[in-house]
Amino acid sequence: MISIVVPTLGRPSLAVLLDTLAGQVGELPDPEILLVDDRRESTGELSVPGALATYTKVLTGPGTGPAAARNLGWRAARSPWIVFLDDDVVPAADWCRRLLADLVVGDLVGGVQGGVRVPLPAHRRPTDWERVTAGLAEGDWITADMAYRRAALADAGGFDERFPRAYREDAELAHRVRRAGWELVRGGRSVTHPVRPESRWVSLRTQRGNADDALLRRLYGPYWRTDLRLPPGRRHRHVTVTASGALALVATGLRVATGGAPRTALGALATAGALGWLAGTAEFARARIAPGPRTPGEVATMLATSAVIPPLAVIHWLRGWWHSRGECPGAGS
Repeated sequence: MISIVVPTLGRPSLAVLLDTLAGQVGELPDPEILLVDDRRESTGELSVPGALATYTKVLTGPGTGPAAARNLGWRAARSPWIVFLDDDVVPAADWCRRLLADLVVGDLVGGVQGGVRVPLPAHRRPTDWERVTAGLAEGDWITADMAYRRAALADAGGFDERFPRAYREDAELAHRVRRAGWELVRGGRSVTHPVRPESRWVSLRTQRGNADDALLRRLYGPYWRTDLRLPPGRRHRHVTVTASGALALVATGLRVATGGAPRTALGALATAGALGWLAGTAEFARARIAPGPRTPGEVATMLATSAVIPPLAVIHWLRGWWHSRGECPGAGS
């Protein structure tokens, strides 16, 4: 028996996922599908294809994020293997058949990840948001398609519900599963993860994830990225750019408010801060613009957001650092 857990916000992509599963789920022995409706305010029942009705149960999630929704799902599941799928992926036509093969593993293997393919435009360079989404294809142990033994989830305590976003919660769980003595491997099945439409300002909203990074720093110390197998970030550069900008603003304000000899020193500080901010912002913008389509709209968006992201990232990090004071390692409730 295999259980498939799908936390969802009721997005249209869910229908595509369920239709794809409906055509092949019969290949699984005694399958079980648990949809966790995690919408804060229900706008109607989730639609389930008739071919899946026998296998599907809809659970009402707590509305506090995917970590809590997945915990609700796997704890309600009846199978020794739990497969987590995101509601915006499309399983390959042979996904169920390959899933069965993937789960024929040794007793020490606690999880098997499926491959993730992110289709990008063939006629132009990808935008910044498209490249961010494409990074999922290189991620380790992401729950876009991740199967875990129930025993491994129980040993690790499940997902840590202190992580409220679809960000880092899967990497953090995988770290605790490995720490509990289980092995994680990659399988042969795959899903497609289309790039969903987003606002041109989506990069500003995603900076909230810096608060989760601060929590990870609290829990796992200065080498948390290495321990959790996460790519290097730009936080130190963001701090430098933000500090330079703040120095320029403060020195300029003091220069205006004071007179006499100190004005020369304050002017030098203001100039140094402004140059540091300008150089850092320009480097960040260039790094985001160069690999992109370089259309006027994309360039304008990158310039504007590259100026705002560093201080916004620092603010979210500090907010997360403050809120996570006194936190200790361990799974959520």
